[in-house]
Amino acid sequence: MYILPPISLYIHIPWCIKKCPYCDFHSYKYSKKISEEKYIKHIIKDLKEDKKIISNRSIKSIFIGGGTPSLLKSKTIELLIQKIKKTISVSKKIEISIEINPDKYQREKIIKYHQSGINRFSIGVQTFNNNLLKKIERTYKKKSVIDLIKSTKNIVNRNLNIDIIYGLPHQSVKEALSDLIQAIKLKPEHISWYQLDIEPNTKFYTQDIILPSLLDIKKIRSKGKKILRKSGYKQYEISAFTKKKKYQCIHNLNYWNFGDYIGIGCGAHGKITQLNKKIIRTIKTKRDEIYIKKKYTEKKYIVPKEDIPFEFFLNKFRLLKPISYSSFEKSTNLNIQIIQEKIFSAKKKGYLIDKNYHWIITKYGKKHLNSLLSIFLK
Repeated sequence: MYILPPISLYIHIPWCIKKCPYCDFHSYKYSKKISEEKYIKHIIKDLKEDKKIISNRSIKSIFIGGGTPSLLKSKTIELLIQKIKKTISVSKKIEISIEINPDKYQREKIIKYHQSGINRFSIGVQTFNNNLLKKIERTYKKKSVIDLIKSTKNIVNRNLNIDIIYGLPHQSVKEALSDLIQAIKLKPEHISWYQLDIEPNTKFYTQDIILPSLLDIKKIRSKGKKILRKSGYKQYEISAFTKKKKYQCIHNLNYWNFGDYIGIGCGAHGKITQLNKKIIRTIKTKRDEIYIKKKYTEKKYIVPKEDIPFEFFLNKFRLLKPISYSSFEKSTNLNIQIIQEKIFSAKKKGYLIDKNYHWIITKYGKKHLNSLLSIFLK
């Protein structure tokens, strides 16, 4: 009997206090024309629709992202968690994460979120440098960030992630490494540390932004990884570091291992494998005023076979680990013969090697990951 992959749940809250100039996620300023309670009501109806196509699987993780989910009242989040558990089967050891904007109003909310069942918190710090915070138009300052993080110390079995971005406009190597050192001093269980990319649909893309040179970026990345290693943080994914395996993000690992996920809320994406081995992709309606008219799904389609290898490697290569032939066949329901020519091309260019029925990314391949991935595009 065919065993379906593990499945997670992603919930998208599209609202923000203001849109960050570097953000390319689907989000927009909260107008309050639609109440939190009304949006949550439709989130659950959206979930009930997708529940019909997941074949009675239990959810292994929930991630509440955005936008800024922490804009919502703690009572609203509590109600959301309660309704999800009544609507769909969830694992007894479920990981429930929420993204938090680090302003002074979040301390009490975090405690209440924890009481409602949320057991992983991701604080979007980005930088501790007040000048840089101003340049990237964040709405808080260093002191409020540090105070918020310190206030979480008394949470039982705390599982805290701090998001840090390097390569910010006009940022020096010293400033970037200072952010990382400050984050480490606060002793979070998990650190997400990644480079700023200027995407086409962002405010920064339309401006003459001066970013650190490629040489400086290399210095930041090289020295930063050494600092993390010396501090006991081990890298398990391109931008994820943790001291203990139990603090690795279950939800993200499910993405990178090509697991399934339901995506509900405005602009959310989903991937749901069927018992006939076909993969369904869902894309939800982007605008809240249309979403609450019960028009939840904008697009729903079966992924063509020729697109599946690229989607598989796009996720798997983030883990920077050997990929077994069997994991490819099990996850994609395709024979490896279908990609032999592409694998040969990747090996010829020095991106991959074969060893013990595994594909291993070379150092050269890690440096040219986008070029490696492009080989698997149809």
